[in-house]
Amino acid sequence: METKIQELRKANKVSQAELAEALGVTRQTIISLEKGRYNASLELAYKIAKYFGMTIEEVFIFDEE
Repeated sequence: METKIQELRKANKVSQAELAEALGVTRQTIISLEKGRYNASLELAYKIAKYFGMTIEEVFIFDEE
């Protein structure tokens, strides 16, 4: 699953470590999400979207294939 996390994080001048701390996850989790190696749980997806003031659909690009 693709995400806009890195793009949003950079636009808001937030480091991976800062975002991880705000969400209660590790920096490695943020790295894995940005690289598409890990899919966020619904709870984490909601927290990320809320952090950026967006909907889950605006942050995560769901590809049905």
